[in-house]
Amino acid sequence: MIFVTVGSRNYPFDRLFIELDKLCEEGIIKDKIFAQIGTTTYKPKHYEYKDFISQEEFLEKVKESRYVISHGASGSIMKALNADKKVIAVTRLEKYGEHINDHQIQNNEAFGTNGYVLPVFEMGELKEAIIKIEEGKDNLKKWENKDPMAIQKIIDKFIQENWEK
Repeated sequence: MIFVTVGSRNYPFDRLFIELDKLCEEGIIKDKIFAQIGTTTYKPKHYEYKDFISQEEFLEKVKESRYVISHGASGSIMKALNADKKVIAVTRLEKYGEHINDHQIQNNEAFGTNGYVLPVFEMGELKEAIIKIEEGKDNLKKWENKDPMAIQKIIDKFIQENWEK
C-alpha cells in the first residue's frame, strides 16, 4: 500500500490527487493507495481516501505502507523517515494557491540533496519518482535520527549554503 498525506492545513492540493488518479489510469501505480487529502476539493476516483485522520491512524497507515508520498512538510516527512519508509516529497507551490509561500521548495531540496527523499517540484516529475522506487533505483539513504535537531540543522545548512545562489 502507498500512503499519501498532505496534512491538515487549509490549503488544497488538487494537483497531486489528479496526478495520482492519472498514474493509476495509466497503470504506473498498480498498488493500493490510501490518501489523506485534507481540504482538497478534488475527490479521487481510483483509491480510498479520507479528508482527515487521527494521529494514531496516520502512524498506522505509515507503518502499513511500502512507501509514503507526502507534501513537503518536514513533520510528515520525518514521521515517515523515522518509521523507516521511503518518501516521495511533493512540493506545494504558492503560485497554485497550495501554500502561503514556497518554503517547501527549500525543505524538499534539503531532504533531496542529502539523499533522504525523492523530491518532486512539478507534478510531471511524480511518475519518474514512483518508477524509481518501484524499480529499486531510488538510491535513497536510510534515515538515522540520532540528533533530535538533525533535520533543522540539515535544512538550515542547505539554506545558508544556497541563499546567495
